[in-house]
Amino acid sequence: MVSDKIVQMMNEQMSFEHYSAHIYLAMAAYCAEQDLPGFVNFFRVQFEEEEFHANRFFDYMLKTHCRVKMLGFENPQFTWPSLLDMVRHALDHEKIVTSRINAIANEAADEKDNATANFMAWYVDEQTEEESGFYSMVKKLERIGDSAGALYQLDKELAMRVFTPPTSAAV
Repeated sequence: MVSDKIVQMMNEQMSFEHYSAHIYLAMAAYCAEQDLPGFVNFFRVQFEEEEFHANRFFDYMLKTHCRVKMLGFENPQFTWPSLLDMVRHALDHEKIVTSRINAIANEAADEKDNATANFMAWYVDEQTEEESGFYSMVKKLERIGDSAGALYQLDKELAMRVFTPPTSAAV
């Protein structure tokens, strides 16, 4: 049985995953304004990933007979001083997500809720990938600087990204 405390934390995280999705959709719109279709694609895929993460919480909570609450969230930021600032914002946001995921995983471990701890292990691994990916993008944009050709090449690379739900993520 999942404790009331963990159920509350998971409901809040499910909402935060939806919020994250909206942040990335706002970033996609910003990139569209900058005429960067590859970045638009990247952030739309990121939106899909975050919605997948939220739905995975939803499914787990239903499976474990938890009370699911659809909570609201604030409007995301939608403008940034630069593309690099926007990607740094995304990295900072993922660090917040990581701390929230770790809090749930730690609480499940403390309560000896092995099923939830096992469920959360997937998110812990996922957050390592998320932070690493955004860290790498920040570093690329820092190296690119004002090089339009390098930015064009990165944009072209990001246009190739697709969302494929991981098969290991089944609840």
